Amino acid sequence: MTSRPAGPGGGAGPPGREPDPPGGPEVPAVSLATILREWGRIGCTGFGGPPTHIRLLRELCVERRSWLDAREFEDAIAACNLLPGPASTQLAIFCAWRLRGRPGALVGGAAFIIPGLIVILALAAVFLGPAPPRWVLGAGAGAGAAVPAVAIQAGASLTSASWQRRRNPVRWLCYLAAGAAAAATLGPWLVLVLLGCGGAELAVQVGARRRDSGQVGGLAVAPVLAAGAVSGGVLLSVAWVAVKVGALSYGGGFVIIPLMQSDAVSHYHWMTGAQFLNAVALGQITPGPVVQTVAVVGYAAAGLAGGILASAVAFSPSFAFILLGGYRFDMIRRDHRARAFLDGAGPAAIGAIFGSAIPLTRALSHGWQYAVLAGALILLLLLRRGVVLTLLCAGAAGIVLALTVSSAL
Repeated sequence: MTSRPAGPGGGAGPPGREPDPPGGPEVPAVSLATILREWGRIGCTGFGGPPTHIRLLRELCVERRSWLDAREFEDAIAACNLLPGPASTQLAIFCAWRLRGRPGALVGGAAFIIPGLIVILALAAVFLGPAPPRWVLGAGAGAGAAVPAVAIQAGASLTSASWQRRRNPVRWLCYLAAGAAAAATLGPWLVLVLLGCGGAELAVQVGARRRDSGQVGGLAVAPVLAAGAVSGGVLLSVAWVAVKVGALSYGGGFVIIPLMQSDAVSHYHWMTGAQFLNAVALGQITPGPVVQTVAVVGYAAAGLAGGILASAVAFSPSFAFILLGGYRFDMIRRDHRARAFLDGAGPAAIGAIFGSAIPLTRALSHGWQYAVLAGALILLLLLRRGVVLTLLCAGAAGIVLALTVSSAL
């Protein structure tokens, strides 16, 4: 088997791009068929969100096949966490890119994403159909009732690591509070708060470095919000919502929920609050990236075409980051300006995840759903059970109530 040097900091790298600096690890040549099979397997079995995806990729690429060394894999995780969008999806695309360049990235990324997309669109057709069976309505209502608890658990799981990386505790708390308040009250304008917090921390840290070093440095190009909302048709509106999800979200997959909820429910009226809860639950219990939730929103807006378009647009930035800048990952990871931006945007995104629990709870429409929500909080926060198990239990409770209590729905 032939080998070629590649990757952040080393070697000739995958074909079709400029060479990296010498001295990096060598990566064995892997066929596209192998990438299709292995990444497709992860796409079909990756229940549980980013932690599961990272574990499966590490087992495959580092432990079982030794395609990448542990240091490079950890560095790739760090670089993906500095980028907007779904980090575990970007990691999957990056690992495939390291093995077979741009063709590998396209094949691996598609194999990772498409299985979950097929499943979630099929479920969306059932849950959003004109006359879904009563047990389906009960399952959706039950699982949807647990979604605010999932939001709280998602925020709590990110808080400790972010607090340990804080530069200033007061600013960190301010960014957290700003994100929470924006998610609870501002809806579609949340993205401006995330960018504002990142920009504020970037300005503070760059200013401090200038004072300490006496040098004047340029600011990194920060993410820029589009000039205005897209208009002119449902599909264009779906694409605009998906752009915000894929290119302007920081802090993990769940931060997309407050970004989407106001658009899907209040602004465009594509879904009811209860249907949006169902969409979030479906994104959690299906394999693959949690960002697939946007496909349900697209399906509600414009059927199958809308679902496919929303998914394609939402994941396009992740492919672009790797295809155009994968060889610069080491530079991104070491760039103090990128880290400074995330030092502000990251806590704000975590606050937004916490804050999203408020409008999600307000969307509950049946009294028994609050009991299910309380049970979900116990399972997730006290008993520390998994998200998928909790949502399945909540869905089962909803089915039982729907079939046995005539007034449950």
